[in-house]
Amino acid sequence: MKQLLYISLLIVLFTSCKSSSPIVTTKEKISKSNTNSSNRRTNKLIDEIVDSASKNIGVKYKYAGTTKSGYDCSGLVYSTFSEFDIALPRTSAEQAKTGTDLGKNTEEAKKGDLIFFKTNNRSKINHVGIVIEANDHEIKFIHSSTSKGVIISSTKQSYYKNTFAQLSRILE
Repeated sequence: MKQLLYISLLIVLFTSCKSSSPIVTTKEKISKSNTNSSNRRTNKLIDEIVDSASKNIGVKYKYAGTTKSGYDCSGLVYSTFSEFDIALPRTSAEQAKTGTDLGKNTEEAKKGDLIFFKTNNRSKINHVGIVIEANDHEIKFIHSSTSKGVIISSTKQSYYKNTFAQLSRILE
C-alpha cells in the first residue's frame, strides 16, 4: 500500500511538469536549414556571376557583341548569366521586363541585380549593367560602355545619375 502511494505521488509529480521552452519540430529545423542553405547558394551564385563579369573588364565594346572579342551592354549581361544557365532576353529593353521590378528604389539594390538606364534622351531603356556593390547613396555596376568597353561605373557619376531608369532582381 505504501508503495502504491509513492508510485501515485510520482505519477502526479511528473504529469504536472511542463516544459517552458518551445518545441521545435524536426520539420521546422529542416525548413530553416533549407532556407539558410538556399540563401548561401544564391549568394554564392551572385558572387560567381559578378566575378565572371569582372573578368571581362577592359574588353572592348562591340555592337551586338556577346563574346570576349567584344560586348555591348546587354550582350555582357546575357553572356554572363548564360554561363550559369540563366536565360535572359538579348536586349536591355527586354531584360528590364525580366525578374522582379524594383523600380527606382535604390535602397533595395543588391549585388547581382540589374540596373537600367535611358541614355541619349531616349524614352525607353537602352543600357544595362550588373550591380556589384550597393549602399544607401551609391550603386556600383559593371557594364560595357560604347567609349571604354567593359568598365565599372557608379550612380554618383552625373551621367548615370541622370539617366538611371530602373532596377530588377533576377536572383531571389
